Amino acid sequence: MTSPHTLPIPRQTAPAPSHEHSWLVDSRHPTSDGIVLYVRCGGCGTRRVDLQVHPQAPPAALSRETSE
Repeated sequence: MTSPHTLPIPRQTAPAPSHEHSWLVDSRHPTSDGIVLYVRCGGCGTRRVDLQVHPQAPPAALSRETSE
């Protein structure tokens, strides 16, 4: 039975699926602490600043991820 006075049941939306970022280096600059890398995700455009303290070591995040 339908009625003109009933409201539709709202649909629950799932959060957007996250993905593993594929970081691309936009620029890099040598500093006294190591190399500062300005990186961007090739998939979603999220940006972050990383620091690589040694050429053989992987970079570590200095900032939180921010979206454009």
